[in-house]
Amino acid sequence: MTGRILQFGTSRFLQAHVDLFVHEAREAGQRVGPISVVQVSGSAARAGRVAAFGNPAGYPVIIRGLEDGAPVERRVTVTSIDRGLSAAADWGVVRRHFDEADYVVSNTGDSGYETGAERLDLAAAGAVPDSFPGKLAALLHHRWQAGARAPTILPCELVSRNGQVLQGIVLRLAEAAGAPTGFRDWLRGDVVWADTLVDRIVSEPLEPVGAVAEPYALWAIARRPGLVLPCTHPCIVLADDLEPFERLKLHILNLGHTLLADRWMREGRAPDATVRALLDDDGVRGWLEGVYRDEVLPGFRLRGMGPEAEAYVATTLERFRNPFLDHRLADIAGSHATKVARRLSAFRDWVGQGSGAEPDTPALTAAIARAA
Repeated sequence: MTGRILQFGTSRFLQAHVDLFVHEAREAGQRVGPISVVQVSGSAARAGRVAAFGNPAGYPVIIRGLEDGAPVERRVTVTSIDRGLSAAADWGVVRRHFDEADYVVSNTGDSGYETGAERLDLAAAGAVPDSFPGKLAALLHHRWQAGARAPTILPCELVSRNGQVLQGIVLRLAEAAGAPTGFRDWLRGDVVWADTLVDRIVSEPLEPVGAVAEPYALWAIARRPGLVLPCTHPCIVLADDLEPFERLKLHILNLGHTLLADRWMREGRAPDATVRALLDDDGVRGWLEGVYRDEVLPGFRLRGMGPEAEAYVATTLERFRNPFLDHRLADIAGSHATKVARRLSAFRDWVGQGSGAEPDTPALTAAIARAA
């Protein structure tokens, strides 16, 4: 095994999460990485970032926040990435790196799994598919044809059972493309598709590469046959069931972010307003605390997660008011309708399934209606 990781997505989140964890594991003497980063979108606006990933001096991640109530600030120079590539411009090199990689990591945004009406031509080796799942299917097919060992896929998109979902999409694309049965069997039985969940607020990019992030971080990965973690790290948790982690993050932290973005938009607040600044408004803070108390926590209690949810709400409110992070509401508001569906509507559905009754959630219901 080479330990190499191929990463789809250039986001500041991955820079301060997976890439940082791998760097720290390497510093501790573990044989993991390096990482090749692939720009999926081909956006010219991020060309400078792609090029900067190849700097052997690394890039900075600044950790700022509260740990056990005390302020901390530290700077880490991350050197786990050795190359930045563009799928559009460097497809042949991407294929070579993919064939060598033991692990594939991705974070392609809220719409990253969408394929539209895309149909693959797996015989056209030089053609670059449009979507991320299409690119992944084509690269896996090339790897299978070369007789290379099957990789482990560790998607980090905020999609429930993201590994299983991504596997299903890739299989559908392969079947529609008329891929051989042997390849589809390999995708099902040999490639390891892990479900994962990530949690860290990465509030600010540094140029050309780097990020500012909070101390809190989690990468929860579900156990499954054949899975070997790329490294060990205090923030990486191997779990039997990701649903408790997922529900807490989606329906408390992410739900709170989306509610604040909704309020920011409908009240026409300053374009550069941050989560912390909004919560410095006593009225907004009291309103959000009331939504958690009256609409969110009762739902978690109905699903048997009351104590865990109460503790996570307290942690979340402290994270929101981190005095060192400028988490802009304009960033949170991106893909708002999709986020409302996954964070608010899905919470109401989950609670209703557990109780057999329509949950009493006036603030959530109003935000859902505005996003419709």
